[in-house]
Amino acid sequence: MQFRQQGFTLVEIAVVLLIVGLLLGGVLKGQELIDSAKVKNLAQDFRSIPALIHAYQDRFRALPGDDARARLHLCPGGSECTTLGNGNGIIDGAWNDTADSDAFRFWQHVRLANLASGSTDTGSASYLPRNALGGRLGVQRAGTLLGIGGGILTCSASIPGKLVRQLDIALDDGDPATGSMRAGSDAGGTLTAISADAPLDDAASYTVCASL
Repeated sequence: MQFRQQGFTLVEIAVVLLIVGLLLGGVLKGQELIDSAKVKNLAQDFRSIPALIHAYQDRFRALPGDDARARLHLCPGGSECTTLGNGNGIIDGAWNDTADSDAFRFWQHVRLANLASGSTDTGSASYLPRNALGGRLGVQRAGTLLGIGGGILTCSASIPGKLVRQLDIALDDGDPATGSMRAGSDAGGTLTAISADAPLDDAASYTVCASL
């Protein structure tokens, strides 16, 4: 007996291709939504930190981390709950400091003032803040870092290039090499600003800093 070999009809193939297309479209759309949510979280850090500084200044007429009367302002009963700043009107130190400096102490001051949540124990593993991607988050005095001027910088690390682009569009001029928000490569432990000779790589990791 001879058996007729049956294959897929054009209609069946079209239905399969349609289903595959819908699945791929759903996956891509889902990834876009995830990336968008990450960018919104990162952007919120850059918006909220200036608000913390302004709120602290309004209340105590000093910069958090630099406050020379921090114990009077923040410690109940005159206790020594924090270290005093030198009151020079500058947040000294680097944004990613892991030891005592104005920039490192900044988080303790804003948390003791109940302006931000988080541990006030500088020895705790959870003391140093992280962004939505797990990278360090911090502040420091503006200067030569990535060529950004202004008074105080907010910096956020370990951000993929593709999210850097979206973040800069949301908060600045859309170019991570110019404006008040800029990106730098953190490869090798040295922060190097992106440029025409070292353009942004969507798959690489960057530190982004912005002036307040």
